[in-house]
This record gives sequence, structure tokens and C-alpha cells, in this order.
Amino acid sequence: MFAAVASVAFAQTNPPVARAMSLADCLTEAIRHNFDVQVVRYEPQLSLYDLHLAYAGYDPIFNLGGTHTHTDQAGPVGTNGVSIKDENGFDSGLNGATPWGMTYGLSGNVSDSHNLGGEGASGSAGVNLTQPLLKNFWVDGTRTTIAVAKNRLKFSEQALRQQFIATVTDVENAYYELIYARENLQVDQQALELAQTLYDQDKKRVELGSMAPLDVQQDESQVASRRAALIASQFSLAKAENALKNLITDNYPQWHDVELTPSESLTATQQLLDVQESWAKGLAQRPDLIETKLDVERQGIQLKYLRNQVYPQLDLTGSYGVNGAGQEFNNALGQEQTGSRPFYSYGAEFSIPLGNARARNNLKSGRVTQQQLLLSLKKLEQNVMVNIDNAVKSARASWEGAEASRSARIYAEAALDAEQKKYAVGKSTTFTVLQLQNNLTTARSNEIRAMANYQESLTSLAAQEGSTLERRKLDLIVK
Repeated sequence: MFAAVASVAFAQTNPPVARAMSLADCLTEAIRHNFDVQVVRYEPQLSLYDLHLAYAGYDPIFNLGGTHTHTDQAGPVGTNGVSIKDENGFDSGLNGATPWGMTYGLSGNVSDSHNLGGEGASGSAGVNLTQPLLKNFWVDGTRTTIAVAKNRLKFSEQALRQQFIATVTDVENAYYELIYARENLQVDQQALELAQTLYDQDKKRVELGSMAPLDVQQDESQVASRRAALIASQFSLAKAENALKNLITDNYPQWHDVELTPSESLTATQQLLDVQESWAKGLAQRPDLIETKLDVERQGIQLKYLRNQVYPQLDLTGSYGVNGAGQEFNNALGQEQTGSRPFYSYGAEFSIPLGNARARNNLKSGRVTQQQLLLSLKKLEQNVMVNIDNAVKSARASWEGAEASRSARIYAEAALDAEQKKYAVGKSTTFTVLQLQNNLTTARSNEIRAMANYQESLTSLAAQEGSTLERRKLDLIVK
């Protein structure tokens, strides 16, 4: 049963469809479909909602209410009478705050009552204002929240930029690793062909009687070893393809039967590298460095608020309104409209906690936190410079390694060619030829590995500088 199911499963597998892709093609796909990029893309949007939420602190609050009261109670002492009273009341208000710290309240109410003694109505409308002069004057909780939300919006944009850089860097490295895996597979195929050719030649020599049968066993061992290396390289190529596919798609089954074929090849073109120039880029462009600076800025915003909270509360207050009363609603409302019965007040209020320990210690804590953040910023700046210096030196070393490995491959080819000519006329041994074949295979593999390392070292340097997007001419658009 299992064998039948397995046969059907393999029969349904589609043959791979080759698709040539440049590095730019892979980067385009990754920017559109990479899962990490898609997740972080929401961060600026969430931060923007937080900013809108912070501005909601200025939204006025409207309230409206109505009540009906019925009262039955005994009449005055010494009488048998009963007092019955019905009263209807309505009130409304509008309260809020302004960006300069003033709070306001608009209110209005009206009521009418019915009892045995008759009917009556009354009402009032007015406004109350409070303006801080010290505490909460130039900064308050709402303004602080808005400033912090703006800061966090910038922070989220840098986080998205950091993710773009990380993803582009990963795609570049995966692309170079795929090229390396394909070219290394070719090296192993060439090595197998060399081993197989020597084995075929020596087998003919055995048939002609010019070589002992036992001498061919070295050739057979070499062929088997090279076949095993080829199988391992095929698996490495499959892993490299999957690694790149995982970075550029959010629908892996769609890419499963696609054979990615890089349209570019590994090259090692020397680039002039300047540490000072790279330092300038890193200190100005690194997203994590900008994020840390934004953290320092956010703490400065908080510190400004904490410093203001140490001041005593000194507020100017004022109110103005009109009253109205009469037998009916119309009488009361008419008096309110004419303003014939106004009322107003003005004054000042002063308050401060004795000792003010909470505000003072909050301010001290905020200052210490700011010093911590500044030290963290300086440490990160130094780490950036050290990492860039290491990246520059690594790129230079990788270039020299690529040049050296190219020379080693050329020498290995020449050595094998010379030894094969000697072997053809009986002046060399199978062991020596096989050893030189191994040396050539190793030299070829080392050369393409060195070229891949050089390209990846340049990619790493760009990431350390924060210049990856500019290097690849990619624009980051935050919606």
C-alpha cells in the first residue's frame, strides 16, 4: 500500500521549471513578498494611529442628561396636609482642553417643578475657564504624549528601514551562496569527469597488460569519492535555492518546482575603500544609531515635562453665565437669552505639595536615565566605527584572498596538465596524478569560495554603513 502511494506521489511531482533571475529581480521580489518586511511595514502605520490617539486628548466631551423627581411628604407640623412635588431637570455640557493648556467647560441646565403651591421654572448657562501659569503651562501631559508619539513614528520608520537593510543583505548573501553552490557543483562534476577519464585510461592499460589490475583500485576509489562529493554538492545547491526562495516569497509552494538560475556570475572587481568615508556614512545613516538618538530625544521630551511638574500649580480661573427663572420654561429661557441676570467670577488658585518629593525625584530619575542613554549612544557610535573598520579590513582581505586563490587555481591547472603529459609517457604514477587532480579541485572550489566571500564582505560593509539601500538604488517609501 505504501509503495503504491509513494509511486503516485512521485508521479505527480512536476519537473523543475528553470527561471533565470538577476540579483535585482530577487531584491524586487523580496521587498514585495518577504514576510519580515511585511510584518514590519505595519509598524509606522501603528505608530501613526498612536499619534492620532494622542491628539484625541483635545477632543471635547459632550454630555447631556435629564431627570424626573417625584416627592410625597407630610405637610407642616400640626397639619394633616400632604406635600407633593414633581420636578423635571435637563442639563448639558461641553468640556475640553486647548493646546496651550487652558481647560474649558460649557454648561447649561433648565428645570421645572410642580407642587401644590404652583409651578416654576429656572435655568442657567455659563462657561468656566482655567489657565495654568506655571505647572502645565508650556508643557503638559497631552502635549508630551503627542511629542513622544511623533518621536516614535520616526523610530518606527527607522525600524522599517533597518528591516529593509537586513532583508536586502540576506538576499544578497543568499544569491551569492546560490551562485557558489552552482559553480561548486560544476567543479565537482569536472572532478568526477577527470577521475572517470583516468580510470577509463588505466582500465585500457590493464587490458593491454601494461598496468597491474591492483593499480586501478586507486582510480576506482577516486571515482567513488568524487561521486559522493557531487551528491553532497547537489544537496547543498538545493538548500541554497530554498534559502533564497524563503527570502523572496510568501507562497513557497508556488516556487517549489522552480529552479532558480542566477543570471549573474561571481566576480572579484577591486573597490577602493576609505575607512573615514565609511565612518561618516555609518554615523549618519545607520538605522540603529538613529533609533538610539531618537531614544535620547524622547527622554529629553520626558525630561522637559518632568522639569515643569516641579513648579507649583498657579492657575487663573474665570467663569461667566446667565440665569433665568419664571413660571414657565419660556420665561426662564427668555431671561437667559436677554442676559438680564448674569453672573461671573475670576480669581487665582495656588497649590504645591509640601516637600514636592514626587516631582523632584521623578526629575532626578529622568536626568539619570538621560545620562544612561547618552552613554549608550556613545558606546554604539564606537561599536559602529569598530565594526566598520573590521568590515573594511575583511573586504580588503577577501579581495587579496580572491586574487591568491585565482593564482593557485592557474598553477594547479598547469601542474596537472604537465603531470598528465608525463603520465602518458610513463614518467609519473597514478597516485601523483590523482593527488594533483585533488589539488586542482580544491583550488577551483577555493577560488569561487573566495569570490563569494569578497562579494559578501562588500554586502556586509554596506550593512555596517547603513548604505545598503542607496548602494542598490532602492527607495524606501513609508505610507
